[in-house]
Amino acid sequence: MIFRRPRKPRPTAQPDIPEGLWIKCPGCKELIYRLQLEEHLWVCPQCGLHFRIPPDVYIQFLFDGGIPEEILGMDLYAEDPLSFPQYQEKLERARKRTGQPDAALVYTGKIGGIPVVLFATDFRVLAGSMGAVVGELFVRGAHLAIERRTPFLALTSSGGGARMQEGILALMQMAKTTVAVNELQDAGILYINLLTDPTMGGVMASFAALGDLLIAEPGALLGFAGPRVIQQTIRQKLPPGFQRAEFLLEHGLVDLVVPRHELKSTLELILRLLWGENHG
Repeated sequence: MIFRRPRKPRPTAQPDIPEGLWIKCPGCKELIYRLQLEEHLWVCPQCGLHFRIPPDVYIQFLFDGGIPEEILGMDLYAEDPLSFPQYQEKLERARKRTGQPDAALVYTGKIGGIPVVLFATDFRVLAGSMGAVVGELFVRGAHLAIERRTPFLALTSSGGGARMQEGILALMQMAKTTVAVNELQDAGILYINLLTDPTMGGVMASFAALGDLLIAEPGALLGFAGPRVIQQTIRQKLPPGFQRAEFLLEHGLVDLVVPRHELKSTLELILRLLWGENHG
């Protein structure tokens, strides 16, 4: 068995963002009033650095009304097939901190009046790495979008790639999610990737790079192996901004780089143009 039902309710998730009334931007080093950051959707008003925020904060400004209609995935918990040392302890700490069982959930709601299914990974849970639960939820979300004839969005913040604690079961999720993307294409369902910092490893090497449209946040680190690993391997200096969203846009690997405060209006326009309210 890979999945099991939760044994008790979990607390409400809280954003894993800096504490305190004043917050020092890691980019420009300026002190910023916390409320000002919140009003700017956790984007530094001085240098434009995009802080990492959890999926529920994205939902608040992306979905009409700021709330999802459904949240799927709260009943899926990963087992420990390899009896990997401290794996369950790390998962349990992440569950207590975030209020969710694993590194992904599926949400349904409307953006600009158009129903969508949104799959989202959460960096706070083992760096958003992909195990059996994450792969299963992506597939369930894709199938739900096919069943309801709605666009499917994947919002990723996954620095861990495939989860080593689950071995081959995690690696096979790359193939499993890719098959689900093919099913979306065969069914004529619009599939959009929303790439946030970071989206790396097996996640980027599978479903996160296969959308009909790839939209990245400014400065997001996107790729398979990290820049330091690549530089040490090829023993050459990498160009400035290598694997950042703007670099990938310049080289044709993403379609758009959209600041966070423009993301909702951009999605509304895309959904209206490529799908329309009466599509189905």
